[in-house]
Amino acid sequence: MPRMTVNERPLEFDMEPHTPLLWALRDAANLTGTKFGCGNGDCGACMVMVDGAALRSCLITIAEAEGRFITTIEGLSRDRSHPVQQALVAEQAIQCGFCTPGIAMAAAALLQRNAAPSEAEIEAEIPNVCRCGVYPRLVKAIQRAGRVTRRRETISAAPAPGISAADAAKAVPALRATGTVNANASEE
Repeated sequence: MPRMTVNERPLEFDMEPHTPLLWALRDAANLTGTKFGCGNGDCGACMVMVDGAALRSCLITIAEAEGRFITTIEGLSRDRSHPVQQALVAEQAIQCGFCTPGIAMAAAALLQRNAAPSEAEIEAEIPNVCRCGVYPRLVKAIQRAGRVTRRRETISAAPAPGISAADAAKAVPALRATGTVNANASEE
């Protein structure tokens, strides 16, 4: 059973090792912020950070993720206070929201490496497809998040979520108290 750390929590997946990380996160760990878009790595909706690098979770098996540190959109910031999340809201760079988690993860990974990216660097490093076409606002949002990261600006844009992390965890049936994820939680 592959083991990894997901959002700073050690997990063990009782699933086939060739299972894509995307499905382990969504179906077994109930972390549904990571979206299924194309299934072949083109759209970026399933982007997560693996050891700090933005990777498409539809292309990584849980065997390949074993022993690694995974961060999903749920782990980026529990209170939506991450500069990328704040800047996406402040710059109105969100339309339908389907691609937003993947974009936020790619942007957060970029800003960890380079807190002052140019427009060209953003376009090169954020490969995500947005069918709503938020790209001009997306560049502004990422640059603004970079300024926040560098402490040159502050943003007060997104409200805290309406549910506490503790209350949300109680509603996740696929997670056991031991930290083991059960893919067949509904069969128990």
